[in-house]
Amino acid sequence: MSCYISSNNNRVYAALESSYGQVAAITGQNRIPLLRLNAKQTPVTTGRKDKTGTRTFIGLPNRIRKTSTFELSTPMTEWTNTSTAPSHGPLFQAALGAAPQAFGGGTVQSITNQTQLQFAGPHGLAPGQAITNGGEIRFVTAVQNTTTLFINAPFSFLTGGATVGNTMTYAVANDLSSVTLYDYWDPSTAVQRILNGAAMDKVQIKVNGDFHQFDFSGPARDVMDSASFTSGEANLTQFPSEPSSAGFDYTIVPGHLGQVWMGATPVQFFTLTSAELTVQNNISLRLHEFGSDFPVCIQAGAREVSLNVTIFEQDDAQTKQLYQAARQRSPISVMIQLGEQSGQLFAAYMPAMVPEVPQYDDQQTRLQWKFQNSRAQGTANDELYVAFG
Repeated sequence: MSCYISSNNNRVYAALESSYGQVAAITGQNRIPLLRLNAKQTPVTTGRKDKTGTRTFIGLPNRIRKTSTFELSTPMTEWTNTSTAPSHGPLFQAALGAAPQAFGGGTVQSITNQTQLQFAGPHGLAPGQAITNGGEIRFVTAVQNTTTLFINAPFSFLTGGATVGNTMTYAVANDLSSVTLYDYWDPSTAVQRILNGAAMDKVQIKVNGDFHQFDFSGPARDVMDSASFTSGEANLTQFPSEPSSAGFDYTIVPGHLGQVWMGATPVQFFTLTSAELTVQNNISLRLHEFGSDFPVCIQAGAREVSLNVTIFEQDDAQTKQLYQAARQRSPISVMIQLGEQSGQLFAAYMPAMVPEVPQYDDQQTRLQWKFQNSRAQGTANDELYVAFG
């Protein structure tokens, strides 16, 4: 018996729920790498107002409404089994809304003007889906026919006869799903937890840190634990045991590896020093309805997709064009690729982002421009696509 619980002996699993709050089953493939999981549950009450005849607090009923929230930080890891969704997939599907679109790869027959690709057979791709080649990832901007399409930026090494690899693409949608988060500790006799109905209210993707990192936060329906669990709770007869996660891949991706493409006609930028992409769903809960201890559903509000980017200013055309686009409030295309090896690729693509006029930062020896709170826009659920490859 140990004298304390080591915070390093912690494993977290994430699985998409079929309906809000319905605990999802997990396997070892649902395990995600973990930096931190913070869960908090507080009672919804203003205190007792009845006259008790004493200054002593008499107590509250056992069953009172509670609000549950969580914060999850996870590093980007390798996608080894491309026949299934990446381990982070349920989190991004819950955050963005649409079901993932898988692409199994194909052969490119010819390339025209660097961004028009003709495949040897039907490609089966739709605008917004991603393809990969040579440690690079690109997004489809338009489909001409069953064999020909256009991509947002050219590949560095793609030639006719070459193959493009597997991807899994996630897009935004009106309705959001929820996930179940399993929080297991060693020893097995320690208190284990389950967060059901976890909704992704806010997602942050950070660029150029020590490692590529995803942060998720939002409300949950409930936080259950193995110490106080009773049969029937969340429709479970017993507290679930941890599945075997033998062979879990601990590979994580260095934070300085990747690419950035920006502009009305996208150009690769090599001067980025930091970036942070934020998706805010503005979720509200149906919590205060009569007859229920817990929230009964989630409702997403207006979506906000914003980007903070810091670059070194250079006296070249592509840098000046960013400033001009900001002054004129002209949308530009932005793609940020994390990683540079097949199986370790993640990318976010915003077809139309309006950059804000940058702030000048002259505290260092080289002048930097800070584009803060630049917001992506679109017509109908098309302002953001993310993909693994």
